[in-house]
Amino acid sequence: MMARPLSLLLGTCCLAGTAAAAPAVCDARASQQWMMFYDSVTMQADGRVSFRLCAPAAAAVKLSSTEIDGVPTGFDGKPPGLPMAKDEQGFWAATTPGPLAAGAYRYAFNVDGVDMPDPQGTNFSLTYRGARSVLDVPGPASAFHSAQPGVPQGLVSVMSYDSSTLGTRRRAHVYTPPGYEANGNRRYPVLYLVHGAGDSDDSWTSIGQANHILDNLIAAGKAQPMIVVMPFGHTPDRPGVDRFNNTDFGDDLVKDLMPEVERRFRTEPTATRRAMAGLSMGGAHTLNFGLPRPDLFGAVGIFSIGLQAGDPAKAYVARNAEALKRRAAAKSVVFYAFGKEDFLYAMAEPTRRMLDEQGIAYNYRESGGGHTWVNWRAYLNEFVPLLFR
Repeated sequence: MMARPLSLLLGTCCLAGTAAAAPAVCDARASQQWMMFYDSVTMQADGRVSFRLCAPAAAAVKLSSTEIDGVPTGFDGKPPGLPMAKDEQGFWAATTPGPLAAGAYRYAFNVDGVDMPDPQGTNFSLTYRGARSVLDVPGPASAFHSAQPGVPQGLVSVMSYDSSTLGTRRRAHVYTPPGYEANGNRRYPVLYLVHGAGDSDDSWTSIGQANHILDNLIAAGKAQPMIVVMPFGHTPDRPGVDRFNNTDFGDDLVKDLMPEVERRFRTEPTATRRAMAGLSMGGAHTLNFGLPRPDLFGAVGIFSIGLQAGDPAKAYVARNAEALKRRAAAKSVVFYAFGKEDFLYAMAEPTRRMLDEQGIAYNYRESGGGHTWVNWRAYLNEFVPLLFR
């Protein structure tokens, strides 16, 4: 079995596919990458993946990723990135130490200390700052978050709106289910789904593949058709205000984004027909602005985040005491999920203890793995079928 360029399999990595157009060597045209045609990502017969970059003036190049097994992330004390070496054609090249499981992965090339997306790529994911390339390794394990033949697909639109609370222009991605455009009078429940600290409002679709997850669940009859609003979770920095520990996101969500969504889309504007969920920073937003608001959100989902033991957990309860009583009385869906290898896993126990002490029933999902999209896609796939039943 020959090595196969992922671009030919998926159309996601590069403009290649015409063997005659591929240059034999990396040459001066590297400054005009659009003029070049080469396979930057190739799957080997044993499941490993090889990466190449034409950068003849570079002194050092690494493959950068926090999601590809075998690529150092820097969080384990090792220098981040997988070193690449110049091959006989002048390309910088490296192959993953082991095979990649089926799934979607973000990556970049670190050229002389600066991360850049794959210049031969065509599929990208916006992060909090900048962008990274995306490769998709096909296989049965990723079928639940991949587009499937014959499955009707919803639409993902980009919505801009003026935030009166933040004094700036904001953006959200919005998924509408298959048939939304044709069903002119039908109204739909809404899930507000928030990304993590390293991401943007683009991330839940570009790497989280939430739209495909929803399409597949709806087609299988496992989930209700719904609108999914994916807001930008970051807010402008303010002098003297902690970047994460403030009410700016919640104020914008309730006073600006939600009214705008209900004005533009055919929603069912009641608490039982709204839900909120998020991963990491987005899970913290859900803890702070979703869980204590049963008057606004029926179900909530919290992925890979929690409360720190001791004073932070006590302060959270003191701040939200009455609201948590209302949440307990509401008996709505509360879904909590963590990976055992997550570097934030120590937060799981005090958060579960808080929920127990407050009398809030919840579904707890503990998986293997860490702070990764592999888990977050799986958690969303389990959370969505619980909604709006």
